Amino acid sequence: MDSMESSYTRLIKGNQVWAKEKLDQDPNFFKNLVLGQNPQYLWIGCSDSRVPANEITNTKSGEIFVHRNIANVVVHTDMNLLSVLYYAVEVLHVKHVIVCGHYGCGGVIAAMNNKDNGFVNNWLRNIKEVYQKHSKELLAISDMRERENRLVELNVIEQVLNLGKTKIVQQAWKRRELQVHGWVYGFDNGLIKDLKVMMDEIGDIDPIFRYDI
Repeated sequence: MDSMESSYTRLIKGNQVWAKEKLDQDPNFFKNLVLGQNPQYLWIGCSDSRVPANEITNTKSGEIFVHRNIANVVVHTDMNLLSVLYYAVEVLHVKHVIVCGHYGCGGVIAAMNNKDNGFVNNWLRNIKEVYQKHSKELLAISDMRERENRLVELNVIEQVLNLGKTKIVQQAWKRRELQVHGWVYGFDNGLIKDLKVMMDEIGDIDPIFRYDI
């Protein structure tokens, strides 16, 4: 119990150190935060604890609106994600929506085999469908690490497309400029790879998925 309590209180103490450092750097830091947020970006990333959006992009508090889930998946029945997307686009008026995956993603790797992952099976099915869609390309890659990395990229691309299929994004395209991007972060060098799959108009979406707005 003592070790558990110690690991728990470490976070509280860390917060106190962080708050003091921020005040030392800028006495108005928290006063400015209280005034509200005006982010230009919505980040849809993986829940992996090693991929903190603000840290790897060197941005400040209030600059990125964040949603995270296992393997950065955009599911059209996920009310949590859709609520975040709606608020970011319709209320905060972000200019960029970024899907950022990462190499070595445990969710993507788990989706590539037939192991029973309990309740997570339901979520991983979304990635398995990406695998099935691109199976010919993936199976042609003999090196398993490279195959995993490619599925990470293909998964991000698919989620970018899924965002474009939402009414929320299509409505924004009708009224103003909004760009949707796909990125992948690498643990080995700390760098983000832009997959160059940016979408910014309804013409980027297959006609069957376009709403009459």
